[in-house]
Amino acid sequence: MTTDEERLAQLGYKQELHRRLSGFSNFAVSFSIISILAGAITSYGIAMTAGGPMAITLGWLFVGIMVTFVALAMAEVCSAYPTAGALYWWAAALAKRNKAAWAWFVGWFNFLGEVAVTAAIDFGAAITTSAFLSLAFDMEVTTGRTFLIFLVIIIVHGLLNTFGVNLVRLLSDVSAWWHLVGVAVIVGVLAVIPDQHKPISEVFFEVKNATGFDFAGAGIYAVLIGLLMAQYTYTGYDASAHVAEETHDAARAAPRGIVLSVVVSVIAGFVLLFAITWSIQDYEGARTSELGLPPAQIFIDAVGHDTGTFLLFICMVAQWFCGMASVTANSRMSYAFARDDALPGSRIWKKVNPRTGTPTNSIWLCVSLSTLLVLPSLWNTTAYLAATSIAVIGLYIAYVGPVLLRRRDPDFVAGPWSLGRWSAPVGWIAIIWVGVICVLFVLPTAGPITASNFNYTIVAVAVVLGAATIWWFASARKWFTGPKQNLIEKAAHGEQTMPSGTD
Repeated sequence: MTTDEERLAQLGYKQELHRRLSGFSNFAVSFSIISILAGAITSYGIAMTAGGPMAITLGWLFVGIMVTFVALAMAEVCSAYPTAGALYWWAAALAKRNKAAWAWFVGWFNFLGEVAVTAAIDFGAAITTSAFLSLAFDMEVTTGRTFLIFLVIIIVHGLLNTFGVNLVRLLSDVSAWWHLVGVAVIVGVLAVIPDQHKPISEVFFEVKNATGFDFAGAGIYAVLIGLLMAQYTYTGYDASAHVAEETHDAARAAPRGIVLSVVVSVIAGFVLLFAITWSIQDYEGARTSELGLPPAQIFIDAVGHDTGTFLLFICMVAQWFCGMASVTANSRMSYAFARDDALPGSRIWKKVNPRTGTPTNSIWLCVSLSTLLVLPSLWNTTAYLAATSIAVIGLYIAYVGPVLLRRRDPDFVAGPWSLGRWSAPVGWIAIIWVGVICVLFVLPTAGPITASNFNYTIVAVAVVLGAATIWWFASARKWFTGPKQNLIEKAAHGEQTMPSGTD
């Protein structure tokens, strides 16, 4: 057996998924889901309204530094436990007491966060695609058409993950290069073609407040709220952990993929956002553009219709890549959670297609649930916005749960990728930051506060936590025991768990 298979067996699992991902491919999956050409583009308008250029540029750097601490702390735990269960599996392994409860709640926050992020990414891709079709073919942008485009995108992503296993791996690698080269092209064009640029001082320090709040210190409040743009973009890098069972040298490659995907995104994303903000010709015109996507209007104003449309095309393709990678990671987490019987109908969702080595049923479960989350956008955007908010807070609660348990576990044995003496300060900074954003992003985002602009994030968080809690005490605590080791289960059924000829 390979070292990877031996380590997985030590964790209690038989190798079932096919190990086909290199270290670069593992990095590429997370980098593609973070996707600076997706999150930073589709949520750019959030920071334009709340905080302005300061929230966009310096805010991106500040949040990026804090997220790097979270990634480093997660990576150390990942190296010790390179399994597809990732966050909830780590929680069960590290908890001294109530292991099953920790695994249950971390797992459900991670599962729902993953589904919400997939929904948000592909719906964002649909918005960008609609804007592109409007510019290229004069298509009228409507709610119904945008939803239909979303359906096409997410179904294609499901089909690719089901039948195009090798193609998905190839496209993930292509995606990383598309993002890097695409950013270089956009930055180069925006630096050279526009007749005028904003003063550098304004790019970094100008504050805009169109939130409707006008109390003392409202500008600072707006900048803090605008950090959601960056924080939302920096999600999904746990994908490197979820595909660990498909990665060669996973104990090193997966943690490296987590950290590098964040660090490269911080640098490349800053350059991209600087170039876009530097090129703004008409701030209010772009912020309130009928295209529904401020960067698209900025491109057109700065470099003309045709070149601007080409730059938007680069972003659109990147977002298609991003959604494909998100479905991959989402389905692997769902497969692992179902493997431990934590999902309704787990028997169905934990099946692996013997021909392709992929969890086919789990893929379509994720596609279906993500579609349900986007469905209310046909008549009301509030539910969709709540879904994206719970994605940020839900995922980060899941990210930092195992980090907190690791800090409380003096017996933790580090893997080959370790922070050494920096582990404690890095871990506590990560924990504190997640606590800050959990408060920050449930605060009101627009005033005066009405039913139509009320920030429903706190409601969404309460619903998720409440539902998971009720289910736990009503039923799950009686049967959910945490991660179930399939080597033991398969041996009990007389299945061969070791390769023939192996002692």
